[in-house]
Amino acid sequence: MKWKKGAQLLTTVLMVTGILAGCSGGSGSGQAEEKPGGENSGKSSVSATGFPIVQQPITLNFFAGQAASAPPDWNKVEIWKEYAAKTNVNVNWQLTPVDSLTEKRNLLLAGGDLPDAFHTARFTSVDLANYGAQGLLIPLNDLIDQYAPNFKALMEKHPEIKKGLTMPDGNIYSLPTFYDPDFKSVVIGSELWINKKFLSALGMKEPTTTEEFYQYLKAVKTGDPNGNGKNDEIPYAASGVGGLLDQLKGSWGLGNRGNTHPRVDMDPDTGKLRFIPADPKYKELLQYVNRLYKENLFIPEILTIKGNEVLAKGKDGLYGSFMYTNADTFGDHKDDYTGANALTGPGGERLFSRARSPLVDAGAFAISSSNKYPEATMRWVDYFYSEEGSTMFFMGIKDKSYVVKPDGSVDYTDEYKADPEFGKKYVTWAGGYYPAMLTAKTFKGGESSPANLEAAKKIEPYYPEEVWPPFTYTQDEVARFTSLETDISAYVEEMTTKFVTGDAPFSEWDNYVATLKKMGLDDYMDIYNQAYERYKKE
Repeated sequence: MKWKKGAQLLTTVLMVTGILAGCSGGSGSGQAEEKPGGENSGKSSVSATGFPIVQQPITLNFFAGQAASAPPDWNKVEIWKEYAAKTNVNVNWQLTPVDSLTEKRNLLLAGGDLPDAFHTARFTSVDLANYGAQGLLIPLNDLIDQYAPNFKALMEKHPEIKKGLTMPDGNIYSLPTFYDPDFKSVVIGSELWINKKFLSALGMKEPTTTEEFYQYLKAVKTGDPNGNGKNDEIPYAASGVGGLLDQLKGSWGLGNRGNTHPRVDMDPDTGKLRFIPADPKYKELLQYVNRLYKENLFIPEILTIKGNEVLAKGKDGLYGSFMYTNADTFGDHKDDYTGANALTGPGGERLFSRARSPLVDAGAFAISSSNKYPEATMRWVDYFYSEEGSTMFFMGIKDKSYVVKPDGSVDYTDEYKADPEFGKKYVTWAGGYYPAMLTAKTFKGGESSPANLEAAKKIEPYYPEEVWPPFTYTQDEVARFTSLETDISAYVEEMTTKFVTGDAPFSEWDNYVATLKKMGLDDYMDIYNQAYERYKKE
């Protein structure tokens, strides 16, 4: 996120004061309601297995990021009430909207009066290296080994987890969001959807190439596929063009290591890391998207419209295509769409470049140095990497928000399915970035629908052979890398938009690349390469 400076100094100071007072709970660490004696009381009172986790109740303060789709007060959500009764660990949830999450989280860490843990806090690998080295976040290696049997088993089964979490100093400072790699539709997340009713009305087949996709969008705009005699269809809808660019990179052979690293992949000609936005093929991709933009094949306000507004407009059934998890919010039109396949580009390349690592969010949960009960905290969070805990986290309370079917599978109750607000009484996972394991057996959200599963099946043959998880950075690299990434990313985003809209002509491409070089692109890629070499050696 980018934040304004200078004039907001007084506001920031006041915000720091308010945040620290709110999150510290007076002391900044978990206080036992009944304290056992002794210096290591937090450790000695923790049960090695089973429940409760501690014999005497304790209270922990958790800082948590709250998405707009999540419940407004997690202290009132049923799973946390039930889990507190089960564990004797009471969590005082202190929520921060995701729009201001990064700023408030970093202000807390700068102030030093810390919550006991950060939950759904969206730490990047750079954040973890930085705050871990400062001693604000504690190493979790030994805690995982002794108090997290579920997560330890998961790391042993999926070595990429350990590779993605271990910092260059050898420490693990966080627990992640982890998706079962076999559950491809949820690993993929948002998809490109095509209106199959429009295809039928236009007498067209599902696009398999970028040229066919362009021709389909043109036909939607001019061919009146909804048959109402009006030119009201919208060929493509989304909030911004970033999702479409990530979707189409593979049609130009870019993004061959997945989208966890959206701007860096491996150049197949040189065997070296490649900065995608400076590659000539990326210019060709931008020229293609510029053609779509110039011919008004996008929703008119694509650069300013918010995601929830895109969904609201979709209920009219006017979209020829769109980018989102699915069409479930489109009411009577929710079954009009089919998931698009990876498209073949002008050079014959065909790759699903938006593939994600199953290690979706490396920094979902971290324990602060102020925590007096790290052992109990680790046991608390480890439960959600088990099948039983995952079911509770995603499904809620048995026979209230979900039911177990005769075949042993689980599903949400009819009331849960019928009322979007009902689920907020039971679960808090909406919005993502949570510390938990997600599997097809324990999760029945939109990504598990038949349409999503079918879309994933189409895409799977075009998945990259290797999908990189996040890389890690040394303390010496962090400051320079963060500065370079902030500036370079902002410039790439600015110029990408200008190239797409035509505000910058493509005759300026060489100047754009030269400017990236002047901004320190070579240094940036050198640090990236060092991180990649460490990743290979893990």
